[in-house]
Amino acid sequence: MPLAQVEFFSETLSLSSSFTAVFPQQATSIGTRGGLEQGPPYPVLYLLHGATDNHTNWQRFTSIERYAQEKGIAVIMPSVHLSFYSDQKMGLPYFTFLSEELPAVAGSLFRLSDRREDWFAAGLSMGGYGAFKLGIRCPERFAAVASLSGSLSQRTRLTGESPIGNAAVLRMAMLTFGSAEEYDGSPDDLAHVLEQHLAAGTRLPRFYQGCGTNDFNIGLNRDFRRQFEGRIDLTCVETADAGHEWSYWDAAIRDVLDWLPLRRGAR
Repeated sequence: MPLAQVEFFSETLSLSSSFTAVFPQQATSIGTRGGLEQGPPYPVLYLLHGATDNHTNWQRFTSIERYAQEKGIAVIMPSVHLSFYSDQKMGLPYFTFLSEELPAVAGSLFRLSDRREDWFAAGLSMGGYGAFKLGIRCPERFAAVASLSGSLSQRTRLTGESPIGNAAVLRMAMLTFGSAEEYDGSPDDLAHVLEQHLAAGTRLPRFYQGCGTNDFNIGLNRDFRRQFEGRIDLTCVETADAGHEWSYWDAAIRDVLDWLPLRRGAR
């Protein structure tokens, strides 16, 4: 499966940025690999990293290349540092980068579909929050989004109630969102924005929510499920005894790829 490590200058962030991309590859009759598959543009999955990771971690710690090859889907894995995939109050506009500039740059370099039914996002932990944010803030562009062990609300970090004691993460949360009062009801408050969409009758993507029962984010995931189950197209999967760990995410991303509504003949 072809792999590209892309370094480019982000006009949105005014700094050098990176993403990893993998693409399906055609098998030849003698079992070797040929060139990139021809035909319709590829469906694309934006696959987002966690708070202490970067754009290389999904490739290094899972078999995402092999899984994506089986599905015939391109995977774009950007690096956004400890940004919470947000336009930061005291920092940089990372959500604008993720939702606007990155798709434009990737689409200019690679053969990617621009159809809503071929656009998907998934991520782990902070990346689960980012993937749901893409689906909730840009529902007209994404057909399905998936969160694994997602930190689906950032409020507990801002109130000091978070079970995660990483000082850098907590400091960046405050620089990104401000106070808990500023976070509540803001565009970064996913439950608030989703409630607005439901009231307005917005066409929403499908949602997949996976988490291990031993994960410190299980409470946030159960809160989201209680609030929205039966009101949106939401698939919830709890995995017994799984924690915040790559062995779980490697298995869970396969389930996500199986769940995605990939169109027959889209690739």
